[in-house]
Amino acid sequence: MSETPESGPLLELSSQDLRAHVAGALTRARARSVALTDAVDDEDLIRQHSKLMSPLVWDLAHIGSQEEQWLVRDVGGREPLRPDIDDLYDAFQHPRADRPALPLLGPAEARAYLREVREKALDVLEKAPMSGRRLTESAFAFGMITQHEQQHDETMLATHQLRQGEPVLHAPEPPRAPSGRRPAEVLVPGGRFTMGTSAEPWALDNERPAHEVDVPAFVLDTTPVTCGAYLEFLDGGGYAEQRFWSAAGWAYRQGHDITAPRFWHREPDGWWRTRFGVREPIPLREPVVHVSYYEAEAYANWAGKRLPTEAEWEKAARFDPVSGRSRRFPWGDEEPAEAHANLGQRHLRPAEAGAYPAGQSPLGVRQLIGDVWEWTSTDFHGYPGFAAFPYREYSEVFFGPEYKVLRGGSFGTDAAAVRGTFRNWDYPIRRQIFAGFRCARDPRPGEVA
Repeated sequence: MSETPESGPLLELSSQDLRAHVAGALTRARARSVALTDAVDDEDLIRQHSKLMSPLVWDLAHIGSQEEQWLVRDVGGREPLRPDIDDLYDAFQHPRADRPALPLLGPAEARAYLREVREKALDVLEKAPMSGRRLTESAFAFGMITQHEQQHDETMLATHQLRQGEPVLHAPEPPRAPSGRRPAEVLVPGGRFTMGTSAEPWALDNERPAHEVDVPAFVLDTTPVTCGAYLEFLDGGGYAEQRFWSAAGWAYRQGHDITAPRFWHREPDGWWRTRFGVREPIPLREPVVHVSYYEAEAYANWAGKRLPTEAEWEKAARFDPVSGRSRRFPWGDEEPAEAHANLGQRHLRPAEAGAYPAGQSPLGVRQLIGDVWEWTSTDFHGYPGFAAFPYREYSEVFFGPEYKVLRGGSFGTDAAAVRGTFRNWDYPIRRQIFAGFRCARDPRPGEVA
């Protein structure tokens, strides 16, 4: 059993082509940051739309601060531009609820700061070696900053979902699912596979190192759970039946009077939702989104199933039963294209369950990448041999039972910030993120040869 060999798009590039690739990735991320913040006025940028989120202007300057610290100061060895704001934009220094009270850079000042930092970062890119240090090998630091900005872009997109007012973001509809019947479940054979990576140049520390895991046979849904299926759970009294919920989930549901996915509301003519300022009937064929881990777990119990473990999810997404190798993505090793997955905010909603047949795994599982983050039953922890890099605060300080792992990315995740090994994590109560789930179960007698 092995993962992708020590090769791939980045490792095959010359230094000149690698620099061009990095510049393109940085430019794409910045264009998205600009679009998300230019869509609203300065008052909206400064306002805190929810105590769960920072004001958009904080995210904007924080993006610049991280880029300055890692690319301009560390990789480039340049003099600090704004050391006076380091503490203001340190995410560990100030909880999100407290950030509006800080002396933050205003919108114009934040934008000017980002432009100055980017100019210097691109100059560093032209001159910095692409080897010699682990931080610069294959432009890792530039990849880390690209992913960081795209992650904050998704956070800002979630803030847009929480804001009140008329719609300001617009995008075309995602593709429809092809017609025809598809299996609802697939048997994933038991055995060992390679989980994680030691080969992916821009993989982050919690994805490393590659290691073999023995996963018993299991059955997995071929698509995420849809709004229509979830509505059956809701209308069937799922939120009122304690037996479907864990003790912690039931206490949270009761304490916060949770009776449906976030942004859903019941009208005389049925269930509706609000999506980026648009009110619309619940789309029954789309994957359900904005549900907590506790809600996903309760649904799975109601359905007589369970949530997959993280190892099960990754095996379904990466394992090729023909070659015995772990792929980079469900469809193979090539970078995501529009035909593979709903990524990058090209659309402002999940695609119908069963869409993107070109992106399915060898076993026929679809939409493992994109559309909705998928809750797993696994607590966030380091892999055997984990080593924090380049700083403990990226992953290690979050290890433990407080956080659950999510996999696969959402329609708001950029391709640079997701892959078959990428790991996200959050509190099991979180509902503002673009999270859904799919179910798994143990095989029944006779299902495994």
